[in-house]
Amino acid sequence: MSGLDISDNIITLVDLLRYRADQSADQIGYTFLVDGELATVSLTYGALDQKARAIAAYLQSVCPPGERAVLLYQPGLEYISAFFGCLYAGVIPVPAYPPRPNRSLDRLQAILNNAGAKIALTSESIFASLQRRGKDVPELEQTAWIATDLLDENLAQDWQIPALQPDTLAFLQYTSGSTASPKGVMISHQNLLHNLTAIHHYFEHTSASQGVIWLPPYHDMGLIGGVLQPLFGGFPVILMSPLLFLQRPIRWLETISRYQATTSGGPNFAYDLCVRRTTPEQRANLDLSRWGLAFNGAEPIHHEVLDRFTETFAPTGFVGRHSILATAWQRRP
Repeated sequence: MSGLDISDNIITLVDLLRYRADQSADQIGYTFLVDGELATVSLTYGALDQKARAIAAYLQSVCPPGERAVLLYQPGLEYISAFFGCLYAGVIPVPAYPPRPNRSLDRLQAILNNAGAKIALTSESIFASLQRRGKDVPELEQTAWIATDLLDENLAQDWQIPALQPDTLAFLQYTSGSTASPKGVMISHQNLLHNLTAIHHYFEHTSASQGVIWLPPYHDMGLIGGVLQPLFGGFPVILMSPLLFLQRPIRWLETISRYQATTSGGPNFAYDLCVRRTTPEQRANLDLSRWGLAFNGAEPIHHEVLDRFTETFAPTGFVGRHSILATAWQRRP
């Protein structure tokens, strides 16, 4: 892993988090904006490692390595702990999202069937909701549910290091299912570390970077760009719920301004939304001068949207250079 302060012995994501926890246990890696604005909860690398070991120890006591486990969480720090808890146990996490009230359970059923998942990790509140809704859904009735927020963190001392290799399957990433049944893509630890290395290099991230991400963690860009890339680069990231961004798009830019973020991004529609649903008065209070990398991807990219965004937010210190590198747009020295 050239160019990073990371040992060559790191061949899995478990190695990566263990390294961060060993070298920088008290460093805050993740901060979640509970209300999308000021209320925060945080996780240090050391705390995340302990939570992951506790979840993993419980999983190791109830299922074999290689088992699939669906993750059903609202965006937040519990999701991150559960994801790494699975990796620490050698269990394959399957990121998904809780069905909304009064919405069909078809997508969740399809993922459970396709992945062959017999376990679901979630929070106590979501578990209670799905219990009420799932009585007529065989897949939910046959699933072993684990509310990770109820697990004793002292279980961490019982954790056993799993036998993982670079080509070991890390997780299953499912497509949205908007045009067909959700399809799972197998991602190995080696795949992820190679991808994270490339992102780190081309986005010019350093340990001095500061991220802000509102993207959902069960989607590729939110998980790899918003959760795994900051861990890989050893820099902090501020996270928020996508619903809170959609309700009030200025929250994204206010957070970038407040934390002087250097790297952030989202799909094309997010930049358009910020132009259409912010006022000159709101923009006047922003300082986007340190936002050095604004990435754009996951859907078609329209130059006219980027032009409008750059022109609209130029008074805040945002400087756009309209070149596209992979999913990246807007890079400054």
